[in-house]
Amino acid sequence: MKFTDEHHALYKTVKEFGEKEIKPFNEEWEKAGIYPAKELFKKMADLNLLGITKNPNYGGMGLDYSYSIVFAEALGHSCNASVVMGIGVQTDMATPAIDRYGSDLIKKEFLAPSISGDYVASVAVSEPNSGSDVASIKTSAKKDGDDYIINGQKMWITNSTQADYFCTLVNTSNDQPHKNKSLIVIPADTPGVSVGEKIDKIGMRSSDTAPVYFDNVRVPQSFRVGEEGSGFTMQMQQFQEERLFIAASTLIATENCITDTIEYCKERKAFGKPLLDNQVIHFKLAEHQTELESLRALVYKACDRFVDGKDVTMLASMAKLKSGRLIREVSDSCLQFWGGMGYTMENPVSQQFRDGRLHSIGGGSDEVMLQIISKYMNTLPKKS
Repeated sequence: MKFTDEHHALYKTVKEFGEKEIKPFNEEWEKAGIYPAKELFKKMADLNLLGITKNPNYGGMGLDYSYSIVFAEALGHSCNASVVMGIGVQTDMATPAIDRYGSDLIKKEFLAPSISGDYVASVAVSEPNSGSDVASIKTSAKKDGDDYIINGQKMWITNSTQADYFCTLVNTSNDQPHKNKSLIVIPADTPGVSVGEKIDKIGMRSSDTAPVYFDNVRVPQSFRVGEEGSGFTMQMQQFQEERLFIAASTLIATENCITDTIEYCKERKAFGKPLLDNQVIHFKLAEHQTELESLRALVYKACDRFVDGKDVTMLASMAKLKSGRLIREVSDSCLQFWGGMGYTMENPVSQQFRDGRLHSIGGGSDEVMLQIISKYMNTLPKKS
């Protein structure tokens, strides 16, 4: 991935925004269990940060996906994975399909205000018994005149308590699981839509995550994104951007774990010398930095191919898998080097230890990523 002056300028803008508008409030938002999405998104929209790759006709900048990767990586300087995840839902998870396949009506009604920061977007795919197994969702949409009547429940929905709409995957027929699904935009204030209590999570504390219920919710068929029955395919495409965003967003967080630990181990003395003088520590940190640069190269390679219009399912799955495992490994070993201080809540490494654990679950578990990679490697057994 070749960085231009424009890429560097975007990186600088996003880095400064994260350091000024997010990082100072991390402790406050962690304790509150929520961040002010509408207020924050409006500030981001003022800097043209919510529609970097989106259609200029609806307020976007129309740039290629390499700028989204720069955006995701630079957000790491905010030092708050919860908020970064919420932003990613807005920019790279709930809106790509709307931008790519939505009608002019849907784009004017939902995409444009998402880019301008007037709407908070949420993507509703997972269900209580259908997480990574997207094909098994049960939420249904039945036609009634020019409308759909939607019933079902979604689970683990990010931005849900503040969302203005949900880009929702539903079953619109009794056809095969990969051909019976559609993406439908459901406004949050529609009668029959209700959001449950925020889920008390061990990490990602600043992010509001809750179940969403649809009880005979009536929306016009014109709120469907693209053709009926094409929802599974569109969601799979949307997942690739989601997984690349997740991988890119962990780069700075992982690097911060390493650099913060280096500084701490320089200052802390044990047995008459700085901790960093122990070979086991500086060798381990060197290994972590090497792994991090390998992940960065993988993310950039996947981005290049995505920009070229190539299928990056395998590479995106690899990047997602590696990023989740690496942030877990790095935060765990760095926490150990901090000793007792690493086990305190206010420690930045302990926050990464808590927050980073989700990366191997959300957006497709490690096991699902391995299954996808194996499929592309042709190592899975053939179906009889």
